[in-house]
Parts: sequence; structure tokens; C-alpha cells
Amino acid sequence: MPARHWKWRMRGAALHFMGLNLPLKDYDGLIVTDLMSLADFKALTGPNCPPTLAYFHENQLTYPLAPGETMDLQYGFTDITTALSAQCVVFNSKYHFESFFSALPDFLGMMPEYRPTWVVQEIRNKSTVLYPGCRFPSEKKGTAFSSSFPPLIVWNHRWEFDKNPKAFFDAIDAVTQRGIDFRLALLGEDFRNVPDEFITARKRYGDRLVQYGYVKEKSTYLWWLSKASIVISTSNQENFGVSVVEAIRHGCLPLLPKRLVYPEIVPKAFQSDFFYENQADLVEKLASAISNYWQFREKVELLSDAMGIYAWDNVIEAYDAQLQTLALMQKK
Repeated sequence: MPARHWKWRMRGAALHFMGLNLPLKDYDGLIVTDLMSLADFKALTGPNCPPTLAYFHENQLTYPLAPGETMDLQYGFTDITTALSAQCVVFNSKYHFESFFSALPDFLGMMPEYRPTWVVQEIRNKSTVLYPGCRFPSEKKGTAFSSSFPPLIVWNHRWEFDKNPKAFFDAIDAVTQRGIDFRLALLGEDFRNVPDEFITARKRYGDRLVQYGYVKEKSTYLWWLSKASIVISTSNQENFGVSVVEAIRHGCLPLLPKRLVYPEIVPKAFQSDFFYENQADLVEKLASAISNYWQFREKVELLSDAMGIYAWDNVIEAYDAQLQTLALMQKK
């Protein structure tokens, strides 16, 4: 289903799939995401529903609220009942796994009485972590380091509030005021509610801005990544970060916050160079990365090689094993 109206998806997706009249008896198992109310679906299908795997790429207990939004508790409970209804629960990183289970007791603690604290261990017992596979070769051929001059900074994330575009553009403005030369490419999917920072970017950066907006062709997207020199994340929410992994794999020098999932996916040997502590540190490291770009070549190449572990070739066996386990549940 299209990636929009997420609240309606969580409430209505089960009914949509029920209406498809799927021949469930022909399936060895089902895979759903956390945006599906699996408990609703199983209640409606009854004993005909095969074993299910719920893949959590995000959750509503820890997802940051949009400006002016208050937490709607029903979506957190949907996460809980989906996880309880599944035979297998998979998280897309250890960070996500740990943050979910850290938040779960406090979420349940908001209930005035009859708190079902037993669900924490019940869900944990059937949960595991599988990184999402990335669509690039497991072995890289040739150099990945970009020769673009002046250095090209790329944004390749969604154009939404949780990616914190204000902090990104504030850093760009700061190095601009220092007279440092660079180019800027704004990629990534945009939706109906585009943050104001992107709307004003066209006028603010003039000729520095060489690409504005989503590119539909994957080959064009990868071409921009190969041309890019630096990728920045200022995100307030990131449970894995496919866009960052892709950019690093294609030779971008990353500047990432020292939090969220990033300490998990970036080897520790590179973190002092490519992690920042706060906004001021981001500005200083961005200025240094642009001005001394070529000095980072060897480290960027080594980090690019390290991202190969997230290629589908290197994670698919773990998925095969998990799906085999799911299929065997049907036979019992």
C-alpha cells in the first residue's frame, strides 16, 4: 500500500487485506510490518491465518511527535498487540530492539491499573534483529571516492520533520557565511507537507544548488551518490538508515550524530572523524570536511568497504533461516 496516511493504514490495512479474500490456506507464512494491525487481521481470519512474522522498521512508542502533535496511545497498543499476535518479531537494528523494550515498561506504566507487564517478556522471547539488506554488491569494484570539486554535499533522506532539516540547513548556512565553497544536492522523497526549509532552499542557495527534489530512476539516484562528496544526517529518528549506508557505500564522507543507530552501523574506528556531538561540532566538522576533503580519502574508502556487510548477499542467509523457521511452524 502507498506510503501515506500512516494512521489510517494502522487502523484499516487489516480490513483491506481481508477484502482481498486471500487463499490463506495456500500460504506457509505471512510477513507484515508494524503498520499493520495484525491482531485485527488474525481475529477476522481465525484459524485460517498461517504463522506470521512482524517486521518492525519503526514503532509508535519511540517515534518523535510532529510539531503540535500529542501522543495517540492507541497506536502504541497496536504495536503491542501486533507483536503479541505474531509468531516471530524482527527489529531492523539492535538499537531499535533496545529502545522499544526500554520504552515499553513506561508506556504500560501510564495505565492507571491492570497493567499487563507480562507482555514485555512475552514479546522479547520471540524477537530478534535482522538488518535490512541494501541493494548494492557485496564486493566493491574500484574506487568509491568522489573527485567532484568543489565538494558536493548531499541530502538523500525523506523531506519530513523527523529528519530535522532545520539543523541541516543551519549547518549549511554556517559554512556559507564562512565563505567556504561547496555544491548542494537535495534528494529524497517529499510528501504533501514539505518542511519550510526545503521550500526556501532554492532561493537561498542559488547556483550552489545543483539538484532539487526526488529522482524517480534508481540509476539517477546512484549517479548522484557517486558524484557526492559528503552526506549529512541531522535526524531525530533513525532505526537503521538505508540512505546513509547507501551514500557511504558510494563514497560519501559521512557526518552523523553520535546517537540513534549510527554508533551501531559505523565501526568505532571511524566515529571520531565522522560523528559530531552537537550543532556547533557539526559546523566545525563540516567546514573541515569541505576544506580538507582529500585528506579523508583513505578513511572514506575503508568505511565504504565496511558497508559491504549490509549488502543483501551478506544478510540473505539470516533471512532464509528466519523464514524457514516460520514455514516450519505451519507444519506443526
